[in-house]
Amino acid sequence: MASLASETQNADENSARRREHVAIEGKRILVTGGTTGIGRATVAQLVEEGARVLTFGRDQANLDEALAYARNGKGWCGGITADISTREGVDAVFAAVDEQLGGLDILVACAALGAQPLHEMEEDDWRYVVDTNLIGYLASARGAIKRMEQQGGGHLVFVSSISVEIKAEGESVYSATKAGIQAFAETLRKEIAEKKIRVSVVQPGSVSTPMQECSDDNKRQAVANDEMLEADEIAEAILFVLTRSERTDVVNLRIEPRLQKTS
Repeated sequence: MASLASETQNADENSARRREHVAIEGKRILVTGGTTGIGRATVAQLVEEGARVLTFGRDQANLDEALAYARNGKGWCGGITADISTREGVDAVFAAVDEQLGGLDILVACAALGAQPLHEMEEDDWRYVVDTNLIGYLASARGAIKRMEQQGGGHLVFVSSISVEIKAEGESVYSATKAGIQAFAETLRKEIAEKKIRVSVVQPGSVSTPMQECSDDNKRQAVANDEMLEADEIAEAILFVLTRSERTDVVNLRIEPRLQKTS
């Protein structure tokens, strides 16, 4: 009898913990770079869960496709064209946040560019990658924090990369930006924890997105061989991070294919 009572108590406690999970429905969410790849998949899943999502990208055609892809969900999604690497772009995005969302509960920062080795890139090109991949994340976080402070809390999720760990040849510029995001996020969470703003980093391995330089056929084969993940699988990981209890902060979540190539 004592064992049965203990099992019942544990089941009740587990059920109570599940009820503490954060519901996404009705949340006001900004997804940066939500027009392709991981960002696009994340927008769709958040809208499916009932969130109100604003996103943006540099290309109107990609934006239109992403919004159409997401609009079958029970939530709402909208978007603008903007370049997160510029002050003007950041200002436009957060003006849209204020106008269309009326506040911000969650930031999912995805906007990023691939890069060549530093010595193979023109000066303006590698600086643009840094401005997009790193400065854009910082600027987005700053805009989000200002709004989350006013309402008493929120959640920042930064999509980084396992390139921080593997340091693969040919990824010097890209890895530098992702390492910067990692250090920034892990330090920032200590600075704003008392504001009830959580900070998490998701580190994907190889993912079938437009950033991959191989052909679509090669991507499909890599997924079939367990060497690459689909963007939806990273979006599912982001959704997991966002729905933990308010007291839980998933600091780093690394997700990669079973046969990830690391060199």
